[in-house]
Formats: sequence, C-alpha cells, structure tokens
Amino acid sequence: MDARRFIAGLPKAELHVHHVGSASPRMVAELASRHPGTVPSDLDELRRFYEFRDFAHFIEVYLAVVDLVRTPEDIHYLTYEVAREMSEGQQLRYAELTCTPYTSVRPHEEGKGMPIEAYTEAIEDARIAAERDFGLVLRWIYDIPGEFGLPAAEATLDYAVNHRPEGLIGFGLGGPEIGVPRPQFEPYFTAARQAGLHCLPHAGETTGPETIWDAVRLLGAERIGHGTSAAQDSALLEYLAENDIPLEVCPSSNIATRAVATLEEHPIRAFHEAGVPVTVNSDDPPMFNTSLNREYEIAADLLELDSDGVAELARTAVRASYADDAVNQRVLGEIDAYVAAAPDA
Repeated sequence: MDARRFIAGLPKAELHVHHVGSASPRMVAELASRHPGTVPSDLDELRRFYEFRDFAHFIEVYLAVVDLVRTPEDIHYLTYEVAREMSEGQQLRYAELTCTPYTSVRPHEEGKGMPIEAYTEAIEDARIAAERDFGLVLRWIYDIPGEFGLPAAEATLDYAVNHRPEGLIGFGLGGPEIGVPRPQFEPYFTAARQAGLHCLPHAGETTGPETIWDAVRLLGAERIGHGTSAAQDSALLEYLAENDIPLEVCPSSNIATRAVATLEEHPIRAFHEAGVPVTVNSDDPPMFNTSLNREYEIAADLLELDSDGVAELARTAVRASYADDAVNQRVLGEIDAYVAAAPDA
C-alpha cells in the first residue's frame, strides 16, 4: 500500500480540532495586520513563534492568537478560511470544530469583545457558506476555557443554552488541566446534557488517569479529548472499551506540547490493543505543523495498519461523531466506495 496516497484520498471526519487553533500562518498574518501587537505578521517570524517550550507556553501563544479575533468580521473570516483549508487536499467531509466563544465575547479589555449574538451569526453564516462552497459539513462544540474558571463555565453554558446556534452539538472543556480540577464543572455539564448537548471534555492530556475518571463519572463524558494518561490505568482502559467511550487522539499535538516525549512512546497502540475506540485528529494543525492526513500517516505507522485498518480508523471517526444519520451514512458510503475502488487496497 502507498499509505500516503491512500490516506490523501480517503474521505474523513475529524472530531478534535480547534477553531482558533486551526488558523494557518496566512490567516494569523492577516489578523495580526488588522490588530497589530504582540503577534508577528511576518510568516517566518510566525513559524518561530509557534515553537513551543511546553504546554504552558503553548497556552500562552494560543491565547495571543485568540486575542487577534476581536470582531464578527474576524470570526467569519477565520471560520470560512479554516473550512477552506480543511477541505483542500484532505478529503474532509465532516468536522466538529471546538469553539471558545468566551474569549471573543467577554469584554475583557476596553474596545474588545463582541455580543454573543454577533459571534453566533458570524460562525453560522460561515458554516452555511462552507457547506455550500466546499461540501464540508461543520458542527460546533462550545468549550469552557478552564483557565478562566467558573465565570467562563457560567457564560459558556449561557451561550450554549440561551443563544444556541443551529450547528451546536456539544459542550466541552479545554485549556490547562493542572490546577483546574474537573469536579467543579459538574453542574455545568449536567445542565448542558439536560439541554440535549453531548459532553465532550478534554482530560488526561497533561494530568493522570484520575482526571479522565472525573470526566467520565462527574462530567458524563461521551468522548475524551486526548486521554493520553489512560494508558497508565488498565481498569480505566477496560472501562472505556466496555462503555464504548472513544479517545480523540492527536499524536503530533502531544509531542509538540511535551505531553508525550516521543512518537515511539505514544500510547495509541495501548489504546488500540485494549479495544478502546480511537479517532485520529489534528487538534491545532498549523500550530503543530501537521494536518489530518499527516496524523493518519503517523497512526498507520504506530499501529502497523494496512489500508483496511486505515479505512477502519476513518469509519470509527464517523461512527463516533454526532453527525446526523444522513451525513453519517453518506460519509461511510464514500469510505466504502473509495476502499473498493483503490487499486492497492
């Protein structure tokens, strides 16, 4: 199998990819020219800007880019251009994009912040345009930026429940894990679940398995973002497998943020061998100099997969998604048709 060629043409879904974190250097340079300040607008300088020392430094850089997204026009530009780049060369058919409206809506500094109604209108207009122009179906996960604590949780729940965009399917929790215990967010996830949203928090990326247990037991997690430390707890792996709780695995991200030392040490094989559903994702692809295609190539290598195994990874992502039945069946059908027609499959 020519793995790279097979993966490049394979229809895919992506479940763990961040809205602002998907801004390519081209987009960041445009936003930085609109709002001059701490983020360089020169492409070479931006590449150096994206060299992370550790997870805390990644968060620092990420928030600097977040600060460039200040107006509804910025939101629309970012969303539409992210969709364009997702659709080019990756055969991406469906994506659940994690958005953090709190950091764009809250009036945290004079002259910054926009009404939630304007934010919602901008992402929805861009979503509809992206499906029309690129054939890419987008859905939203609103996540709490954990570093801002309970005020961010309260506001994000309000945005999700009282200003709910049509494309919203999930409620999440991101940002740093150290010093941000998951139990405090239980009431917000309970309310989100009662409102019909799926609970999709990050957990166990830079902390131990107990954070994942908290996400499952207290937050009602239906999928786990990253879940890297699950490999340290055999009982947890068994629980995830028995309860069909997928892990959203992002190999290059884990290396870039130093959550995992080397690709050879990545726990994806342990997850796979334990029978835990695994989806492959790019997280913040331009920041980590990767793409969804590249993450599939890494996973295929680490798991020693042939074309059928790679195709099954793609099917797992579709099945683990919250796409409606029509989209789900269409993408699964496209995957099956591609595999049947592939000369070296």
